[in-house]
Amino acid sequence: MSAVTQKRPARSAGRTPAVVRLLVLATFVVILNETIMLNAIPRLMESLHVTQQSAQWVSTAFMLTMAAVIPTTGWFLQRFTTRQAYAVAMGVFLAGTVISAIAPTFLVLLLGRIVQASGTAVMMPLLMTTLMTVVPEQDRGRVMGNVMLAISVAPALGPTVSGFILQIGSWRLLFVVVLPIAGLIAYFGLRKMTNIGEPQVSSIDWLSVAVAALGMGGVVYGLSLFGENEIGLGITIAAIGAVLVALFAFRQVKLQRTNSPLLDLRTLGHRTFRISLILLSIGFLAMLGAMFLLPLYLQNLRHLSPLLTGLLLIPGGLAMGLLGPVFGKVFDRFGGRVLVVPGALGSLLALGGFTLFSLTMPYWQILGLHILLMVSLAAMFTPIFTIGMGALPAHLYSHGSSMLGALQQLAGAFGTALTVTLLSTRATQQMSEGVAVDAAQLSGMKLAFGVMVVFAVVTLALTFMLPNRPDTSEEGSPAMAH
Repeated sequence: MSAVTQKRPARSAGRTPAVVRLLVLATFVVILNETIMLNAIPRLMESLHVTQQSAQWVSTAFMLTMAAVIPTTGWFLQRFTTRQAYAVAMGVFLAGTVISAIAPTFLVLLLGRIVQASGTAVMMPLLMTTLMTVVPEQDRGRVMGNVMLAISVAPALGPTVSGFILQIGSWRLLFVVVLPIAGLIAYFGLRKMTNIGEPQVSSIDWLSVAVAALGMGGVVYGLSLFGENEIGLGITIAAIGAVLVALFAFRQVKLQRTNSPLLDLRTLGHRTFRISLILLSIGFLAMLGAMFLLPLYLQNLRHLSPLLTGLLLIPGGLAMGLLGPVFGKVFDRFGGRVLVVPGALGSLLALGGFTLFSLTMPYWQILGLHILLMVSLAAMFTPIFTIGMGALPAHLYSHGSSMLGALQQLAGAFGTALTVTLLSTRATQQMSEGVAVDAAQLSGMKLAFGVMVVFAVVTLALTFMLPNRPDTSEEGSPAMAH
C-alpha cells in the first residue's frame, strides 16, 4: 500500500475510516455467534439425540478453536493484505455457518462451529491492527469506543437474540438468519475494502502452530472441565496445556533472533502494554464470571425464565456498548485516567454489591449493579485498549492484537472455571453441614463474587501505573528491536 493511501485517514480526522466501520460491523456479526447457541442446548438435545454434556460442546468447541487459532493471526495478518485476510475470515465463517445450518448429525454441527470460530478468530485482530494503522492518534479513543459495540454488546446480545429466534422455530434458524446478513456484509465489505500496508513475505513455523494450538486449547479445555465437575482431570489437562504454552513462548524467543516468530513476544518488552494486558485480562475475567453467575442466580434461585433473565441483563450490555463511543471521545480529549480510575472503582463497587445477594433482593437493585459493572468496564476497556496498543510500534500491532485476543479467551475460560469451582466447593461444604440447597448455592455465589472483589482491588491499584496517554517514549527501548 502506498504512503498516500496510509495518510488518507489523517485528512479526514474526526471521521471513522470506512474500512474500520466495515470491520466493526463484520466483527459484531461473527462475535455474536460465540454466545448465540447458549439458549439452544435443550433443542439440540431433543433434535440430535445428545446429552446435555455433549450439547455444551457447540459453545466449548467455539471457544477452544478461538484460543487455538488466535496465536497464528499475528503471522497471518502480516503475510496477507487486508482484503485477503477479510475475504478468508468471512469466507471461512460463512462456510461454517452453512455447514451448521444443514448439519444432519451433531458431529457435523460441531465441525461447522469449529469452522465458524476459525473465521471469527481472525476478525478481532484484523480490526484492531487496521484501526491502529489508519486512525490518527488523536481520534483513536473515539474509534476504539465504537469497537466496544462489537466486542461487548455482541456476546451480551447472543443469548437474547437466540431466545427470540427459538420462539419462532428450530435451532437451525440461528444459522439461517445469520447467513444472509453475514453474506451481505462480506460482499459489500469486499467492494469497499482497501488494503492497508504491504504484506511481509515470511515463513511459518509449523511446530509453533502445533504447540500453540495444543497449549492454548489444552488450557481452555482443562478449565472448561471445571464446569462439568471434572476438576482433577481439568487441572491435569490445563497444567499440560500451560507447559506447552511455556514451550511455545520459549520457541518464539528463539525465532525472534531471525525475525520469524509466529507470535512476537517483544510486545511484552513494553511496560505499558504489559499493564494493559493484565488490566484487560482481569476485566474480562470479571465480566465473564458475572455473565456466568448472574443467570444461575436469576434462574436457579429466583426462578426466572431464560428469556426474562436475558431481558433483565441486556440493559447492562447495551449500556456498555452504547457508552463506548462517548468514553472514546472523553479519552481523546482528557486522556485515560479520568475514565480508567473511576471505572475500576465502579467495577469494585458493583462486584462488592453482588456479594450482598439474597433470595429477596429487589430486581431493580440487581439491574442497577449489573449496569454499573458493565458501564464501569466500558470506561476501562476503551482507554486501556488504546493506550496499550499505542505503546507498540506499528510492526507489532498485529502481534499485540493477537495476544490481546488470546488472553481474552484464556481470561474468560479461567473466570468461568474459577467461579464454578468456588461455587460448587462452598455449596457442597454448606450442604454437608445441613444448610438448605438454595442457601448453600447463594453462599457459593457470594464467595465467588468476593474473590472477584479481590481482583478488582488489584485492578484499581494497577490503574495508577497506566499512563494517561500512549507512552511513545517506550519506542526506543531495546525490546523494540526489529
